[in-house]
Amino acid sequence: MKFKPIIIVPGEPNSIFFEIFFKSLKNKKLKSPIILITSKKLFEKQAKFFKFKIRIIEIDYSKKKIKKVYPNSINLINVNYDQKKIFEKISDKSNRYIKKCFDIALDLLGKKISNKFLNGPISKKFFLKKKFSGITEYLAKKTNTKNVAMIIYNKSLSVSPITTHLPIKLITKKITKIEIINKIKIINLFWQKHFKLKPKIGLTGLNPHCESFDKFNEDENIIIPAIKYLKKLNYKIKGPFPADTIFLKSNRKKFDLIVGMYHDQVLTPVKTIFEYDAINITAGLPFIRVSPDHGPNELMIGKNLSNHLSLFRSMQFLDF
Repeated sequence: MKFKPIIIVPGEPNSIFFEIFFKSLKNKKLKSPIILITSKKLFEKQAKFFKFKIRIIEIDYSKKKIKKVYPNSINLINVNYDQKKIFEKISDKSNRYIKKCFDIALDLLGKKISNKFLNGPISKKFFLKKKFSGITEYLAKKTNTKNVAMIIYNKSLSVSPITTHLPIKLITKKITKIEIINKIKIINLFWQKHFKLKPKIGLTGLNPHCESFDKFNEDENIIIPAIKYLKKLNYKIKGPFPADTIFLKSNRKKFDLIVGMYHDQVLTPVKTIFEYDAINITAGLPFIRVSPDHGPNELMIGKNLSNHLSLFRSMQFLDF
């Protein structure tokens, strides 16, 4: 097979995923085949609702083997899910179904049927239930991967937070010199492997203006030593920079990627700049994992008004 398939788990069944999935497929034909792990009944209901037609080839995965994957079709592995109504409220009723979809996908990826994985939006509140701060951490645990990095990618500028979905009061406890060093190493390796270059990285400080009136200043005692260490290893890294000015146009154009200390410090500006034109990548896993950079968007379910660009970019990124 010239192009390995893109393995897709739609995620939360009560979400905008199928709407944006159908819109993405209408936008451009992919070179890579698709293996979709979902409920056949759910897919057919959604396709009928959104008036989308495509050939479905159901894969018998009872023996956990795939003989052939067909291009220009949806190669579907059916996971039973009893949904009486096409759109219901998001709840933990879907948890067993979502977990089974992920388990099948991880089995396929572990067997090297593909190295390309895309998942749709997941409800952290119901599916993860505070056991994991995000799908990044969930997949790291499932694959026994110690160190991973979340990257919000746009070809013009990407960002990555050192800590992900943590309450503000817990952030300082998780920021250490070794954590910063490990994240930068993962990001740098990902860029070299997939883009054939060493990225120019800008690192933000933690405190406003990189200053603190507290006895312990994280910028001076943790972040600067980490930068000095990485510079000695010839990483292209500069900082720390105040987070309120590094995203100015004249500053951000100097970098391929800006690494921040916490989630909203870097995701807020990048989403403001690019809106839906960015994707979520988990670097460090044994495969490439991407997802659209937004949640299930329950308020927009069934309205056919959702922007599909982030999912489309995710599929484009894996189409190699």
